[in-house]
Amino acid sequence: MGAEHPVRRNLTARETAERLGIAPRTVRKIMAEPRNQFLARAAERREQAVALRAQGLSYLEIAAEMGCSTGTVGRLLHDARLLEKKAQQQAV
Repeated sequence: MGAEHPVRRNLTARETAERLGIAPRTVRKIMAEPRNQFLARAAERREQAVALRAQGLSYLEIAAEMGCSTGTVGRLLHDARLLEKKAQQQAV
């Protein structure tokens, strides 16, 4: 058997704050910002893919326009459909 590797775990906001000497609330705010930026960008990309598809573009044409693969286009459109379906179900 090989050597055992220690299991790494992420530090909590409180542990990080203690190590850095700052408030846990500040750590949570700092950690949330990149996630919020990512989510906003993902929403923009979904909307762009949907708009291009509504114009009649093919997956290949959308991929060329957005600078991504056709697989990514498919995922963006699939995610948009799932979100639309979820919104419709919540409205009922």
